[in-house]
Amino acid sequence: MSEELRKALYSSSSLTSLDIEAFLPEIQAKSEIIDESIRKNMYRNLPARVQGYNWNLVFTTSLHGFNLKSLYRKMTGIDSAILLFIQDTNQNIFGAFLSCPLRVSDLFYGTGEAFLFKCQPEFEVYPWTGENTFFARGNNESLVIGGGDGKFGILLDGDLFKGRSEQCKTFNNPILSGTEDFVIKTIECWYFE
Repeated sequence: MSEELRKALYSSSSLTSLDIEAFLPEIQAKSEIIDESIRKNMYRNLPARVQGYNWNLVFTTSLHGFNLKSLYRKMTGIDSAILLFIQDTNQNIFGAFLSCPLRVSDLFYGTGEAFLFKCQPEFEVYPWTGENTFFARGNNESLVIGGGDGKFGILLDGDLFKGRSEQCKTFNNPILSGTEDFVIKTIECWYFE
């Protein structure tokens, strides 16, 4: 990334002298969730190490089904940070950026680059608070992102049908979906290449 782009992206002033669209990497598949506004807002909040890389769709419920095991299987061989987008049946869009692919693990994994986000009514990001390192953990029955005191930022069931979002210590996020419990409409996972 050029120094001019880096200064413009991270300065507090608006991008008046720089057209961000000229620097947006391509998304390598059609998304059912991401529009240009979400893509631009997400790009501004990504860590520098993944900016400039194309977004590749590794998993989507519309092609790969509603099964957490399938999501883990599709992540095999991916060596990249990932973006997880969730759309619920109330049309709320939210998700997580994680520093590594999702996998089955007895212990939490990931790094402080992780964050949660929601796209409506305004795009908001909830970075790591430093309170704990409960970034992501999953088994075949559930996937959790963020945690503390028995509450999870995002909790997805093994059928990728139902989920829950609560305020958690890892990210100090609000409920991302509008209500604690939600029904999943679509999930997309993207990696950077």
